[in-house]
Amino acid sequence: MKTTLNIPEELIETAMSLSKYPTKTETVIVALREYIRLKKIEKILEYEGKLRIEDTWERSRHAR
Repeated sequence: MKTTLNIPEELIETAMSLSKYPTKTETVIVALREYIRLKKIEKILEYEGKLRIEDTWERSRHAR
């Protein structure tokens, strides 16, 4: 899908130089994927201390 975005030139240039991707499109795609990955990790970490996870499959199976 083609989309027009107004991204500050300095921001995209910095991202491109850090990522080593040759095009703006590749840089934006990788940046969005990374942002999504980090947000998913944050969501998982919200459950820290709230879930009880059995440390072995066998113990979990017998607890039912």
